Amino acid sequence: MNDDTVIEISNVWKIFGAKPELALKAIHERGLSKAEVLAEFNAVVGVADVSLDVKRGEIFCIMGLSGSGKSTLVRHFNRLLEPTAGKIEIEGTDVMALGPQELQTFRNRKIGMVFQNFALMPHRSVLDNVAMPLEIRQVAKNERMRQAAAILDIVELGAWGAKFAHELSGGMQQRVGLARALAANPDVLLMDEPFSALDPLIRRQLQDEFIRLSKILKKSTVFITHDLDEAVRIGDRIAIMRDGKMVQMGTAEDIVMHPADDYVADFVAGISRLKVVHAHAVMQPLDAYIAAHGPIPANAPRVNEGENLSNLINLAIEDDNAILVEDGGVDVGIITRADLLRTVVEGTEMS
Repeated sequence: MNDDTVIEISNVWKIFGAKPELALKAIHERGLSKAEVLAEFNAVVGVADVSLDVKRGEIFCIMGLSGSGKSTLVRHFNRLLEPTAGKIEIEGTDVMALGPQELQTFRNRKIGMVFQNFALMPHRSVLDNVAMPLEIRQVAKNERMRQAAAILDIVELGAWGAKFAHELSGGMQQRVGLARALAANPDVLLMDEPFSALDPLIRRQLQDEFIRLSKILKKSTVFITHDLDEAVRIGDRIAIMRDGKMVQMGTAEDIVMHPADDYVADFVAGISRLKVVHAHAVMQPLDAYIAAHGPIPANAPRVNEGENLSNLINLAIEDDNAILVEDGGVDVGIITRADLLRTVVEGTEMS
């Protein structure tokens, strides 16, 4: 594990049933399918040979339809579920090697969790709920209340500390849940469909809030969702799961532009490319263009390689010239109207 990697899991399997080891052995030796494992061993393959890494400060979204294994997988990171096989490392610690007391301490100090269910204690005030992880850590009361109040200010609920959960809206309760996960200052956040129970407007507001907090706090986050729009909006990278397996992993742009198979292509078909695709994915080599068409006009518009497709289209409408793409002040490519049209049409054909 290098210094930039916070979480690294390797070849993780989870098989539910009375004889998971025998089922896994049969999978390795005879190549049994998920259906065959169920028929022969009455066992369910929840996670199948998944490997991934999460970088420091990254929001890593794991997504898939119901039953894909995404929520099962995330519960292995802090051993709420024990894997049938595989290796799990967080901040260089072999999580599988921890004893019960060590694991409890590790969870409390290193990992914060936010679930779809807010799980707030109804008899405790908002401030007391947020302070709970610090209370478990046996932080002195005055200090834990001070830290909890500071976190409530960050999630813009500072004035609600004396209230109880039932006095807050669903969106506010979820922000309290996020504040509680942040109170112990964990290195890693695990978030399992935290906004899916909320109505669309509140959900989008909380997505904005979470993006804002992530830029401030720079926590390494594993974010589980079944909503591709949410994953595209929030995630630095996205992993798509199906039947317990990892089907594709990459940036939203990678996945939308280069789906690994028909399943992923169908999955991303409804996503607009306008905000996801950027200039570097559309441009053609500069030298080849000049060889075919001659010198680039001096007044050709210029954009950074990170400019999105929507803005590129608007620029092409306003200016007849091809668009120069630069990286760090160096010209690296060219985009024509034909390039833009081709990108848009391919996206339309996918949908």
